[in-house]
Order: sequence, then structure tokens, then C-alpha cells
Amino acid sequence: MCSRSERAAMIVLRDLCIEHRERRLLGPLQLELRAGECVGLVGESGSGKSLTALSLLGLLPAGLRAAGSLACDGRAIALDSPGHAALRGKVLGWVPQDPLATLHPLRTVGSQLTETLRVLRGLSRGDALRDARALFERVQLPEPQAALDRYPHQFSGGQRQRIAIALALATRPRVLIADEPTSALDARIARDILDLLDALRREDGLAMLLISHDLPLVGAYAQRLLVLQRGVVVEAGDTATVFANPRHAYTRELLAADRLAPLPPGNNDAPLLLQGEGLRLRYPRAPRDALTDVGIELRRGEGLALVGESGSGKSTLGRVLLRLLRGAHGRVLLHEADGGVVDLNTLPTHALRRLRARIGVVFQDPYASLDPRMRIAEIVGEPLRIHGRGDAAARRARAAELLQAVGLGDGDHAAGADVLDRYPHEFSGGQRQRIAIARALATDPELLVCDEAVSALDAHHRGAILALLQRLKRERGLALLFVTHDLAAAAAVAERIAVLENGRIVETGATGAVLRAPQHAHTKALLAARPPAA
Repeated sequence: MCSRSERAAMIVLRDLCIEHRERRLLGPLQLELRAGECVGLVGESGSGKSLTALSLLGLLPAGLRAAGSLACDGRAIALDSPGHAALRGKVLGWVPQDPLATLHPLRTVGSQLTETLRVLRGLSRGDALRDARALFERVQLPEPQAALDRYPHQFSGGQRQRIAIALALATRPRVLIADEPTSALDARIARDILDLLDALRREDGLAMLLISHDLPLVGAYAQRLLVLQRGVVVEAGDTATVFANPRHAYTRELLAADRLAPLPPGNNDAPLLLQGEGLRLRYPRAPRDALTDVGIELRRGEGLALVGESGSGKSTLGRVLLRLLRGAHGRVLLHEADGGVVDLNTLPTHALRRLRARIGVVFQDPYASLDPRMRIAEIVGEPLRIHGRGDAAARRARAAELLQAVGLGDGDHAAGADVLDRYPHEFSGGQRQRIAIARALATDPELLVCDEAVSALDAHHRGAILALLQRLKRERGLALLFVTHDLAAAAAVAERIAVLENGRIVETGATGAVLRAPQHAHTKALLAARPPAA
């Protein structure tokens, strides 16, 4: 085990290169992690951030080869050697991006934490339980004693991330690697998690590697920054210098991508399209309503953002408006172009199925929402097949046109076989979300519903998708219901905003006006949680 030295660099990576079949994926990269210091590693999807973390942990996937040198407190350690593996847990702690995917769903979180304490620290059962409770208290998990007996699905996203931090701290590591620890969290909870990590860094003198695609957020916590583009470090230096004088065009692009231009005010005279009245829903065995007496209106060609933190009811409201949840009370009215009105909650199933062709939906995670066994032409054409429109050749041609419309064609031409016959895993995250949008447009809907459609994307791809939604909305006259916790994204695509807290709309109005002069304390708190763009 490494000796303690707070003056020398604890972990040093020199000339790290990662290759796959003679093709270089990353490097050469230089990285120093010093006690009590946070280093931010920033870049868009596919830039090599997670590969850097995995190589540091000695957990590269099979087929990838790492070269370079690793030292811990001045002692050389061969990459991927037994000595390197011995650093995991005892020296290197890891906070993963998705704790729900890394926690065992069939075991209580207490049993998983005590197992770590007993195996890696040799504690007795009683001592492990005592330390587990103390760790939960330290990461500020509510009701730490009761939490030990609960399962991962019984916690919110922010609470699961606190559990992941407790697991990382269980072995008393000296270096903490946080790999996108807030990418799926709303701004306030993300800030709480990063405040917690920062406090732990200062209290324990931890070296921390903070990996993220969110440059302004990382800049609020990291003392030094490395900016990665396509596996190459294009900028490095102390945070203040990089923000004040970014030298590389890519760094300037990342900073600019967070500055989204807001939409101008909308047309209040446009006819109504969707209306919710007195909407109320309580989930089975829940102690309170998920929605309470919610009223909402959306006009044709208008963008309406439903904004709130996790658990506020925004996604529930979106699903109730689409009649995707049972047990909802109130009326959901769809206004026809000829003046007629349809109540979705009273429609029989066969009529509701026909009506769904008028509504397109884009989900948060395109990798999960696109069938990995289907080719892109089949995925985009699936709504047409479901609604009995066209034969296979016509559906393929329509898919090619739609993919060109969302920027996946060949210039001004429809997408070719090189796109249509590929599978989802062959595309980047931003490209997969474009495919999901193309699928949602297949039936020429009047309404497009986006449920956290950009929350999993880096700043560059997020900006591109929001610009695409702006253009499609303008060109096709689409009404857009945009569910998000990202206030800047809401301002970029929605003329009006509705802010939810605990199942109630607490503030609504023109997006620019609400964000410039919020009236409700919750809206003010949401705005305060987001660090200003550089």
C-alpha cells in the first residue's frame, strides 16, 4: 500500500494511451491527482473521459490495451498488474454515473455496504453495521438506520447517489473518482451532491477526479481542468485561467454551448390544442398525491416547458396528459382544428389508439427507448406500421426522409442504406436522440412531447438537439410539451413555462419573464442552484 504524503502528487499518470486493434482511442494523457485537490475532466460523449477513469481503476474492457506509466506517491506501478488492482478500494474509490445500475436490485443497500466493510476492512458484523449507519449519516441520507433495510428502487436518484458515495468511502480511499455523478439529476440535487463531494474532499484531504460533460458545473468545484476532445487533451490548466482565457476552439465551443438563446414571446392568440383541468393522481400506497388540482393549457405551435426537480410531478403530469397512467382524475381535452373537443379520459381504447398518431413522444434515454435488435429504418418506420400506413418500401422511404430532416441524411438528400441499415449502438448519444425524434415525427403529429430529452447529453449535443427542436417546431407548426429540470433548455424551446413543486404548479407565465423575475421561492431556488454560464 502507498505511503501517506500530502505534499507529493499521490497519483501520476504519464503518457497514458489506450488502443483497440492498433487504433488509438485516447492519449497521450498526463494526469496528476494531489491530496485535497479536485481535478475536472471535461469533454463531450466519446471524448475519452470514462476510458481515463477505467484505465486509472484498471478496469478497461477486454480488447482495449493501455500503455504508459502509473505512480502512487512516487512508487511505479505497472498498468493492469496485480499491484494496480490492489489500489482499487484501498487507495482508489469510485462513484459511478448510474448507481441504480451498479447497486444489486434484490439486496438491501445495508447488506451491500456491510459486505464491503467486512470483506475489504475485515470488520465484524456488528462493527460493519455501526460503520454503515455512520457512513449513511455522513453522506446525509435521510433516516440512516431505516435506510439500511431498504432496496435501491425505494430511494430517489439523489439518495441513490449518496449511497454510492457511502460505498466508495467505505474502504477509506485517498483518491475519489466521480464519473458523471450528477448527469441524471436536477440542478438543485446535483449541486447538493457536488457540495457533499467537495466537503468530503476538504475534510478528508481526498484527491478527486470529477468527470463531467458540464463545464460550468465542474468549474465551480475543480481547481484544475483537463479538456478532452476525441481522446486528446486540448486544454489544461487552473480553472480560473481556462475560464478567463480558453485557448482552444473546442473549449470555447463548450463554454458557448451552455449559453442558449431564449425564444421570443409566443402568440397568445393561437388556438388551444391541449388542455388539462383539475388533474389529480395518487400512486398506490403513496402518502400524498403526485398531482393536486393541476390545470394547464398548450396552444398550437407553442412550446410549454414543465419544469421542476425530481419528484415534483412533471413527468407524471406529462404521462397523465397522454393518458399513460391509470387512476387519474380530471379532464384532458384535445381541441380539434374544426372546433371540436375530445376528452381523452373518456375515449375507448380503439379510439385512443387512433388518436395517438397525432402525438409524438421523445424519451429521456434514446439507448433504452430504441430497440437494439431493430435496424434504424424499422425503428423510425414503426409508428407507420402500427397505424397501418404504407407498405415496407413506403415506410423505408419515409424513414429516410425523416432522418434527413433531423440531420442524419447526406446533406440535402435523404438518408441512405449506411444509416437505415445500422443498429442503435452504432450511433452516438446525440445521433440516437435524433433518431428518436425522427420516429416521433413519423405520423406527422400535431404535438411533440419530450420527457427529459436532453438531460443525458453533453453541452454540445444538447445545444444541437435543442436547435433541432426549435427548427422543427417552427417549420412544422408543432406544439411542444417539454418536460425538463434544465431551465436554460426550457428557455431555448418554450415560450411559456410551468414550474411544479410537490405535484402543484406554483408559477406559470412567459418563460423569459419567469426566469428574469421569478415570483415563487421554489423557482428562485431552482435558478440559484445552477452556476452561471462562463
